[in-house]
Amino acid sequence: MAEAFLRVSGEEPVPARLRGGVVAIGNFDGIHRGHQAVLERALEEARRRGVPALVLTFEPHPRKVFRPNVPLFVLTPPHVKARLIEALGFDGVIERPFTRAFSSQSAEDFVTAILQDQLGISHVVTGFDFHFGKNRQGGPAFLMESGERHGFGVTLVDAFRDEGAEIVSSSRIRELLTQGEAAEAAGLLGYRYTVEAEVVGGAQLGRTLGFPTANMQLSPETTLKEGIYAVRFRRADGTLHDGVASFGRRPTVGDNLAPLLETFVFDFSGDLYGEIASVSFFGYLRGEIKFDGLDPLVAQMKLDEAEARALLSAVRPLSELDQAIAF
Repeated sequence: MAEAFLRVSGEEPVPARLRGGVVAIGNFDGIHRGHQAVLERALEEARRRGVPALVLTFEPHPRKVFRPNVPLFVLTPPHVKARLIEALGFDGVIERPFTRAFSSQSAEDFVTAILQDQLGISHVVTGFDFHFGKNRQGGPAFLMESGERHGFGVTLVDAFRDEGAEIVSSSRIRELLTQGEAAEAAGLLGYRYTVEAEVVGGAQLGRTLGFPTANMQLSPETTLKEGIYAVRFRRADGTLHDGVASFGRRPTVGDNLAPLLETFVFDFSGDLYGEIASVSFFGYLRGEIKFDGLDPLVAQMKLDEAEARALLSAVRPLSELDQAIAF
């Protein structure tokens, strides 16, 4: 039986069974198709060698450390990133703290302290433009030379381009989601954009209207376009339901409310409060509207439900990862 996936956070020591493996290094926010090109090479190399396959990443995102006053829409918070990495087939993810002190260590110290002493790697896979260490002094040439000195192999993966020959990047995906282009973002991610959070209590207006919702608070830095989406809702036990979700400020029932993700889960009745659930976004249906009373709101919600059911009845997995996450 395969051993359980391990998530090693903070300064936790790396378990012995993960040492000596192939490690993919990067921030990997989004685990998009470009990242997957790097990760798949690492998996192939690990299988060829018969050693563990690992991902080494850093939390928080470096931009949050160097530009703390500039909000950053993080596509995959650590728990979501770990779930995607596990679904791809890795044995573990190592999440090392990213601080200014960490960023100021030399490239040689990074290789010696982390790659050699902590992980004891046999091979490293990175993107062709990966840099590390103080003032980004460690680049591809330095990494390859370090591998020769320390006894590990190095694979550099070229930039991944989409069908339009544009480089796939986290920034492009953030922009698409900010514009409500959920389907286009999925094309770059290779799976449907997914959030995960605890189901919290709300005003229960939806229940009164016949549309009870599972409510989630997303990060205030999330710039997903406000509006109505066709979604899939996965419960903590793994069961999956189609649904329609509203992300926004509920203008018909209040002013200046904090953004909330409210999912009407189709064909379900029960208590979801306190569950950690996930929502995968398949399509943007419309923007938020301030209705003149609750009756026109209910009428529109019925139309939204019908449109979401129709859209979701025709969807197919984009990839094995999409199959694992949203199907």
